[in-house]
Amino acid sequence: MTDRRRLIQSTAAILGAGLAAAAPVGAGPAQAGRAGPGPVLLTVTGAVRRPNRGALDAALDQLMAKQQLQFTQAHAFDFAALVRLPAHSLRPTLEYDARAHRLRGPLLTDVLHAAGAPTGDTTALALRALDGYTARLSLGEARRLGLIVATHLDGQPMALGGLGPLWAVLDADRIPELAAKPLAERFAVCPWGLYHIGVDEPT
Repeated sequence: MTDRRRLIQSTAAILGAGLAAAAPVGAGPAQAGRAGPGPVLLTVTGAVRRPNRGALDAALDQLMAKQQLQFTQAHAFDFAALVRLPAHSLRPTLEYDARAHRLRGPLLTDVLHAAGAPTGDTTALALRALDGYTARLSLGEARRLGLIVATHLDGQPMALGGLGPLWAVLDADRIPELAAKPLAERFAVCPWGLYHIGVDEPT
């Protein structure tokens, strides 16, 4: 995970351009609304029925283009849009310092619902971090595990270059099959630095 942290710090400059570029939200006739005025933190692509931005622009959406994403429309969330969703709190023991920390943010299922994603348990999800690390699971599994899209750690917004600005995370201490694993193995489906969710991507 140290290598991942180094990689995220080295891509911060690229992300700055990517976040700004991900905000031509509201251009195009097929869009059903507009994202908020802030920089986009999370882009949901694939089977979304409430798009608020158009297709990937390979010249401006640099990070997504480098990770070979493709889409014709998407739902983009800024920080304000995420914190407007009902918040849930977890207090898992984290692998990085073996201490319990309070994480807060909307349920992943609520984020997907806001984007107009399918609600079936077999819907395939790909949760992608800034460094390209991707966790694949079904919507049913995400629901069962109680995954949240954390925006805050110990009461503070999470910073880029740390575990944020978003983290798909669960309360591993309270999920028996995860709590039985060594601490370093409990968060395989929890990419920090989350910035993209693909819905119905092939697994």
